[in-house]
Amino acid sequence: MVPHNLPTLGLAEKDAVLRVLGSGWVAQGPEVEAFENELCDFFGLPNGHAVAVSSGSAALYLALWVLDGKYKKIGLPAYACAALRNAVGMVGGQCVYLDCKKGTPNVDVEAAARAEVDILIAPSMYGIPVDLPENRNFKLVEDLAQAIGATVNGQRIGLRGEVGICSFYATKLMTTGGQGGAVISRDKALIDQVRDYREFDSRDDTKLRFNFQMTDMQAAIGRVQLDRLPEFLMQREKWFLMYLDAGLSLLDSSQLDNVKPVRFRIVMQCKEPPKVIDLLASAGIRAIVPIEERELLDESRLYPCALDLTSTTVSLPAYPSLHANDVVEIARYVKEISCC
Repeated sequence: MVPHNLPTLGLAEKDAVLRVLGSGWVAQGPEVEAFENELCDFFGLPNGHAVAVSSGSAALYLALWVLDGKYKKIGLPAYACAALRNAVGMVGGQCVYLDCKKGTPNVDVEAAARAEVDILIAPSMYGIPVDLPENRNFKLVEDLAQAIGATVNGQRIGLRGEVGICSFYATKLMTTGGQGGAVISRDKALIDQVRDYREFDSRDDTKLRFNFQMTDMQAAIGRVQLDRLPEFLMQREKWFLMYLDAGLSLLDSSQLDNVKPVRFRIVMQCKEPPKVIDLLASAGIRAIVPIEERELLDESRLYPCALDLTSTTVSLPAYPSLHANDVVEIARYVKEISCC
């Protein structure tokens, strides 16, 4: 079976783990600090403006916490994973669910303004940068879980709001060995608060904190993966272009001159997703509906654009270690179905 997604790990990651094991220090330490600094370099930030944490969910919770999300109206897309709802609930905020903007999988930011939210969580779904206004009346958490490396106007996204977050789960664009995340910001005071929260042990005050630390072993893997990220993104772009050249109808934003997406998901638009998925499964190929109706975060009928996406999209295999021959075969099988 050709999997839908796989992490891309090799000898360099193995060597990094062995280096940490040989050092005798596997908890949070020098590798985490080095990884944070390299993330700052990646985003064009001064050192000290990134905090590595245990997961993307932890990063989102900390972002909402540092923005004083308790009791606040927090906008989030109904078309998203449950981690967003969980983080809002954990911080004590009020969920304000929003539909997608018509024609994209991303949240309708204008609807967030109309809803008078205090904070908006704005993911760039499938690696397609969300369209954000320069002027807004709410605080913004830019969610890069699926879009690290994407650019708008030649600048890497993630810093268009007060706080940005990354996820390094096993099947994201890069991984820190299964779990992991990061919080980034131009505002050093916010980052210092996040770091203070993470440093939970051996403190001289009674302030409540929690252990959201990343280990040195995770960070060592992350450093290798961050260095390899351009290679990963280039390979994913190659698969996208091969699917596109085969005549498949794909969600995209690269027709916009100022926007360069990354290909976390290669999402095909079609009339009968179950038929496509079953056909590919019979050929030993795993495809999925990227977000099904049952996974929407609120009552589906209230979000017509999101609901439409659940019944008209299929996510095709697109990870870096996929073989070109597999991409050709997948496209050929799909093209055999007249509904696409």
